[in-house]
Amino acid sequence: MISDQPTHRLLAGPPLDGAAERLDEHRARLGRLPQEAEAPYAIGLLEASGLLGRGGAGFPVGRKWRALAQRAGGRAVVVANGAEGEPASFKDRILMAQRPHLVVDGAILAADAIGADEIVFYVGREHGAAVAAIDRAIEERRSEFRRPVRLVRAPIGYVAGEASAAVNFINTGDARPTSTPPRVSEHGVGGAPTLVQNVESLAYAALIARFGEGWYRSVGRLQSRGTALITVTGDVSAQGVREIELGTTIGEVATAAGAPAPRVQAIVLGGYFGTWASTGDVWDLPLDPVAMKGRGLTFGCGIVGLLPTDVCGVAATAEIMSFLAAESAGQCGPCLHGLRAIGDATKRVAQGRAAVDEIGRIERWTSLVDGRGACHHPDGAAQLMVSALNVFGEEFLLHTRTGRCSVTGSQIAAA
Repeated sequence: MISDQPTHRLLAGPPLDGAAERLDEHRARLGRLPQEAEAPYAIGLLEASGLLGRGGAGFPVGRKWRALAQRAGGRAVVVANGAEGEPASFKDRILMAQRPHLVVDGAILAADAIGADEIVFYVGREHGAAVAAIDRAIEERRSEFRRPVRLVRAPIGYVAGEASAAVNFINTGDARPTSTPPRVSEHGVGGAPTLVQNVESLAYAALIARFGEGWYRSVGRLQSRGTALITVTGDVSAQGVREIELGTTIGEVATAAGAPAPRVQAIVLGGYFGTWASTGDVWDLPLDPVAMKGRGLTFGCGIVGLLPTDVCGVAATAEIMSFLAAESAGQCGPCLHGLRAIGDATKRVAQGRAAVDEIGRIERWTSLVDGRGACHHPDGAAQLMVSALNVFGEEFLLHTRTGRCSVTGSQIAAA
């Protein structure tokens, strides 16, 4: 693990419990970005580095930029996506609040590299410190910008950070995903080809442009190179955001957070659009996007959620499914009605009020919503639900058949 934050890592620099790093401090520590004329070469550096996007999808950043550069034709927009509507993730808001100029650097680099004529910083309005830091950073550099730059406060909502939802909100004030085609890379903000890139990805790009692909690839234990920000959650003594070497095992992360294996029964990986996994199955699993994909798991937005042995996995799943149902974009039946039905049924199981065939209903409804939504919101919810039934299957059956919970040792069914 990267525990001491070596020089030039994302979280290197001033203490994270202090004020946001100012422009003079930032440049004294890291130097300036490459000049605009050198920026197109940054795409090659990113491709060689193997940097993967950190917004959840894990798409190669260099390839994404090159496609936009070829499509832009002199008109494009960069959207630095810091909406971070995932309740269990804190990495983006910490990065923006503490290292805002690194994010701004990445957005400028992207705009120069693809030939964009506008930059939009899209930051979740509930992340007050991040909004203030990015706004201050923009003003510190206002005289340097060669193109319009603006800050847009993203509305509160899980789907508001999805790429097409972000573009839709910037264009119309409606933060709901839109159907494709056209993709935002073809017709985005103001109708221009638009690069929507997570703020962590942009910050890494700014470092790679300075120090090269060899610097980035100098760490990383397996196929995925470099470091990544993760958010560790759960009933642990050291939960929060940390920067790890890709390939660090889940067990190493959990132990460092004060949660040895006997205290953890399951782990949710990648966030609410991720998957549950039992501790025994993944304790030695490397946090590496490629390795995890091969196991049917996802790195996602870098969440490692540790479920203690004294917390019911059925109840924890019910809370997540109820949240995802409430966060429906309301644009299609599978999302609006299907997720609500699944969420309500899972809640009944958790409370010991399930009908005899409740699990069968959950399985059937989950299969029906997967792949049938107007956006990918129901797909992520279905993936999480399927993994919960796999990991906590016996507990689901116990709750349904007896109204008891083996974790709490109590009768949970209503009298």
